[in-house]
Amino acid sequence: MDLGIGSWPTNHATRTPERVALVDGDTGRKFTWLDVEHRTNALAAALRSSGVRKGDRVAFCCFNSPHVMEVLFAIAKVGAVTVALNYRLAAPELNYVLADSASTFVFASTQVIETVREASEGTPVREIIEITAAQSRRDGGPSPYEDLISAHSTERVVTPIDHDDLAMLMYTSGTTGFPKGAMLSHGNHLWNAFNNIAFSEGLTTRDSTLVMAPLFHIGGLGIFTLPIAYLGGTAIIYESFDPQGWLDGVEQHRPTMAFLVPAMWGSVIGAGLDGRDLSSLRSALSGGAPCPLVYIKALQAHGVAIMEGFGLTETAPFACVLGPDETVTHAGSVGKPVLHDELRIIDDSGYDVAPGEVGELLIKGPNVFQGYWEKPAATAEALHGGWFHSGDLARRDEQGYYYIVDRKKDMVITGGENVYPAEIEQTIYQHPAVAEAAVIGVPSEQWGEAVTAVVAVVPGMELTAEELIAWMRQRQAGFKVPKVVHFVDALPRTATGKVLKRELRITWADGQIVRR
Repeated sequence: MDLGIGSWPTNHATRTPERVALVDGDTGRKFTWLDVEHRTNALAAALRSSGVRKGDRVAFCCFNSPHVMEVLFAIAKVGAVTVALNYRLAAPELNYVLADSASTFVFASTQVIETVREASEGTPVREIIEITAAQSRRDGGPSPYEDLISAHSTERVVTPIDHDDLAMLMYTSGTTGFPKGAMLSHGNHLWNAFNNIAFSEGLTTRDSTLVMAPLFHIGGLGIFTLPIAYLGGTAIIYESFDPQGWLDGVEQHRPTMAFLVPAMWGSVIGAGLDGRDLSSLRSALSGGAPCPLVYIKALQAHGVAIMEGFGLTETAPFACVLGPDETVTHAGSVGKPVLHDELRIIDDSGYDVAPGEVGELLIKGPNVFQGYWEKPAATAEALHGGWFHSGDLARRDEQGYYYIVDRKKDMVITGGENVYPAEIEQTIYQHPAVAEAAVIGVPSEQWGEAVTAVVAVVPGMELTAEELIAWMRQRQAGFKVPKVVHFVDALPRTATGKVLKRELRITWADGQIVRR
């Protein structure tokens, strides 16, 4: 019996064949669930004819399009394992992932296909299929991907799949050391959908989501996109993020749900919300990093019921959610655990800490991953004692709300005091001249580590280090106030919007420390 995600299009094609499943936001082309069933059957047949079997790894390195979802379903139908590749990686980085996963087949967007070809050298990759860019799809140009579909049968491809069977490898960002492939099962995706349905106050088959966050990332895929596909709803998918395009897409397609990371929400707000019709959005969610309170208030002022979520690739992704009526009253919190998760906070000795105390966050639930691909030692460390050790420092208040204080590796120890950059960043973001902010620790003979802020100023506004430091002293304890402020045009970020603090540390590790 097929219990995998590849069975979802089959079920919907039987029950609601004419309901729209996928919309190509860049071309306007719509695919019903019956279309998706036939097309993914043909893709599955193509994979089988190329020798792909259950357990084999098939990668995609693609900009967003409905075809990415088709590829994912087709891979699942043959029982193979999807390897999601970040299209912004350089060829040597992609080469590592392709070799590590032993992928044999790759789907690649036009924009990156030459990089993928270079990266495939010396790996088990046997075949690469091009998925054309949005402009070519609009122009009706030749498409190897469509040729592949039209050349194969649309008969259902059946493979016995269990919930515990491996569905996907999603590689961690690799900001420190080599990336690790998080192993997500079909059951992990299913239970994530259940969690999503529960905290969203009931996703339905009538819901739709606008997708501009990258689908190679667990946020773009696991927040709304896959859960709505499980229910038989609609995903409107755009090639890449554009704030004006996002606003236009909401007005044109009237989605009920939307997810973006904070940096994207900031860009949408900066593009101008006045006069825009966002009334179709029943709910929206911010995740991937703490969302500045000023962003939340700006969205709420325009009628957007914004939630804040916390999760990781390893939790597929949901672990906690803060509801739309709590994002201001409990600002800074990630909320409470999703329905099917358990959370603990422990000290360095492995004992549970009291409310209000800081420790490492542990997570247990059916959405938690199976471990890291071909890395038994890392798996044993991460899943020690039957709990996933997240590496995040957190605290829980008396009401049961969780607060992510920071990553263990990001904590700054200055003058013997533990300082958590996320707390300071939230304060800095409240300054009207600040567009972006990140806080790091820089080695200091006097302090051990000096709290250092890296700030991008709102275009057209002015701000000096002395002004920001004086402003901060009125709002936070002196040991938390940055000793020095560096100004940049923009913070370095990953493709999913997370600040690359490692790059900031490298840039300013030997910088001059201002002592006060």
